[in-house]
Amino acid sequence: MKLVSWNVNGLRAVCGKGFADIFAGFDADFVCLQETKLNPDVPEINYDGYQSFWNYAERKGYSGTAVFTRRKVISVTKGIGVDVHDREGRVITVETDGFYLVCVYTPNSQNELARLDYRMEWEEAFLDYVCGLDRVKPVIICGDLNVAHQEIDLKNPKTNRRNAGFTDEERSCMSRLLDAGFVDTFRFLHPDARDAYSWWSYRGRAREKNVGWRIDYFIVSERLAPMLTDASILADVTGSDHCPVTIDIADSHS
Repeated sequence: MKLVSWNVNGLRAVCGKGFADIFAGFDADFVCLQETKLNPDVPEINYDGYQSFWNYAERKGYSGTAVFTRRKVISVTKGIGVDVHDREGRVITVETDGFYLVCVYTPNSQNELARLDYRMEWEEAFLDYVCGLDRVKPVIICGDLNVAHQEIDLKNPKTNRRNAGFTDEERSCMSRLLDAGFVDTFRFLHPDARDAYSWWSYRGRAREKNVGWRIDYFIVSERLAPMLTDASILADVTGSDHCPVTIDIADSHS
């Protein structure tokens, strides 16, 4: 079973850059998108053979998530059940027979860490949410988590020490998530991989120079980790400042 996650930084924009062909090329069972920037009054984009589920921000043209699947779905939940955190369309949970799939776009702490306090509240609520799911059945979390966990996960750790996405606070929240019984799939299969990034600034030819950050993840319940067969970063796929990330997992939990 193949799953793909991609922060598209505006789905309409990426549709003008060959998204339909890219989507077909994924040949994935689940495709999860973040930062779709669509509004409920805009027709949803659909692909043959796939169901799609959408969550929108109250603010137009901001945030938003979507999940496409060709697998059987039991239920779909939008948000995490906490009103203050459910206004920006950041989470969709799809339940299947074998697992919960949680597509998430974590709030950015912003310049000068203007939103770091809110981010900490979000992290606590999100951790509670996924741990609750994990008590019922295994969980696959994917999306733009807006944090580079370790120094190996970004090109310039020293100069980014107090920048959004690499603060001690954000990194410790990722550690807490993993300590709660979850696994970073890419690091599980590629513990020493360097220069493996999923986001690059639009400034300073960062992508061309591979001056990037790994902030897009598949995080799974520990009991799913032995079933992982691949975890990849598709750095050659363009159209956004992020690239897609993928996992393949043995099919008995589909």
